[in-house]
Amino acid sequence: MIWGLSTSTFTLVHVLLSLIGIASGFVVIAGLLGGGRERRGWTALFLATTVATSVTGFGFPVDHLLPSHIVGILSLAILAAAIVARYPMRLRGAWRWVYVIGAAIALYLNVFVGVVQAFLQVSALRALAPQQTEPPFVVTQVAVLAVFIVLVVLAARRCRGTASRTLDLNSAEGADVQSVARRG
Repeated sequence: MIWGLSTSTFTLVHVLLSLIGIASGFVVIAGLLGGGRERRGWTALFLATTVATSVTGFGFPVDHLLPSHIVGILSLAILAAAIVARYPMRLRGAWRWVYVIGAAIALYLNVFVGVVQAFLQVSALRALAPQQTEPPFVVTQVAVLAVFIVLVVLAARRCRGTASRTLDLNSAEGADVQSVARRG
């Protein structure tokens, strides 16, 4: 039992959270690549499920610190910065960059762990790289890293506009920005 759930149920919840986080993260990144327009509902889903994935990763019984725990700690720190940038700071000024880069790195870390798990759990992949040091594993991880470097650079470049470009001006939040802009 883990947190009141059977180990298999807990694992299923953890995996589903991770997959939802990855899928919603790609929707968020696609929105950022499309000129910096944020998709608020998808963003909240991405951030919540990615935090939940990292937190539930600590629930599995182990007797020592594992690399997955280090990735989880790193992910939670990055997610904390992205959440602060997105919500209390409302993507103002440099906080927009903190959010964009933080969200992309958090998504990368989730995908990185997904690739590791795929090579551990999928027998055909495990046969190609049983120690996860073999070329198929290394090439896959380098390719994923390269794709995310490109995504981060493109998203960061496209988010350079004003806050009004990033926020939906028809939303209550966008109206707040317009109101402040008129007063200033």
